[in-house]
Amino acid sequence: QRYCQDVYRGQLASVHSAARNQELQKLARTYTIVAPWIGAVTSCRAGQWESRWEDSSPWNYANWAPIHPCHTVTTCTTLSTRDGLWRSRFCFQLRPFICQY
Repeated sequence: QRYCQDVYRGQLASVHSAARNQELQKLARTYTIVAPWIGAVTSCRAGQWESRWEDSSPWNYANWAPIHPCHTVTTCTTLSTRDGLWRSRFCFQLRPFICQY
């Protein structure tokens, strides 16, 4: 997120529709096979998922993989170039990312 802000003056991408999700999946697939970061941040509090977008836009769409772990620490989100599903990952991993600006 910081690199996207500092270098591109943007935010990690937020996704608000199935069409946008598919568009970003196709875009990412042209550059990498590694699932890139998008701007969703998740945490699990009292057994409940809480998700938010880094750009503070409304949480009105999600495309989580059927099984995703509920971590006790805040995690970041990847968009699969293979199936378009989102997966929760530890934020320290180096990955490509989709920056919107």
